Amino acid sequence: MNGLFLVLASFLASAVEMVEALTIVLAVGLTRGWRSSLIGTGAALLTLALIVALFGPVLYRIPLETLRLVVGGLLLVFGLQWWRKAILRASGFKALHDEDAAFAAETEAARLQGQEQRAGLDWYGFTLAFKSVLLEGLEVAFIIVTFGATAQRLDLAIYGAAAALVLVLAAGALLHRPLSRVPENTLKFTVGLLLSTFGTFWAAEGAGVTWPGADASILGILAVYALASFIYVALLRREKQAQISGKELRA
Repeated sequence: MNGLFLVLASFLASAVEMVEALTIVLAVGLTRGWRSSLIGTGAALLTLALIVALFGPVLYRIPLETLRLVVGGLLLVFGLQWWRKAILRASGFKALHDEDAAFAAETEAARLQGQEQRAGLDWYGFTLAFKSVLLEGLEVAFIIVTFGATAQRLDLAIYGAAAALVLVLAAGALLHRPLSRVPENTLKFTVGLLLSTFGTFWAAEGAGVTWPGADASILGILAVYALASFIYVALLRREKQAQISGKELRA
């Protein structure tokens, strides 16, 4: 069960970050040329692969209890941030992420830049593609390395991320447009729940807690967070509606 959730969390978290990176890569490719965009993307992916290869084995040398306590705490912090933003979006207090709008903005910015050729590459296109893939990918690399090392199954975390990479790249190659139909905000909600769940599970284990049912307790933790999410969203939606009604009455 731990392995199943590990693959799922790695896949979903990677997919979310890759969709955002793909939006920029497509904008650069369509406006500045595909050669520089694809070479920048490939260079970033190679850099990320080296990071995983270098730091993954290092984490295996840290005592498992210490690793789970530290990584669990970090995942809990990241997960709760994603979870909080997802709740605010679902309740209407924060705008939903719009990949079409992001694509349009990136396309316009790329068009306004002048041409600068270095070593046969459009340097702006290469740099922008490399930077966007690297920055978004660093979050993916962090999840892969920490998840894999803490669960002692780096291979499963890599499989989940690799599946997301293949799926997103295939969709981008076929559609040549931002993946606006992908329910990214729903994915972020799910990833926030999974990161918070794993963070709670591993941090408590690292602190010496013995969970009833071992890995099966992951389902219980996830259920608690999911129930809390529905309650928070319902309460905040009522508050948002009350605010809107109040403004209409004052108008």
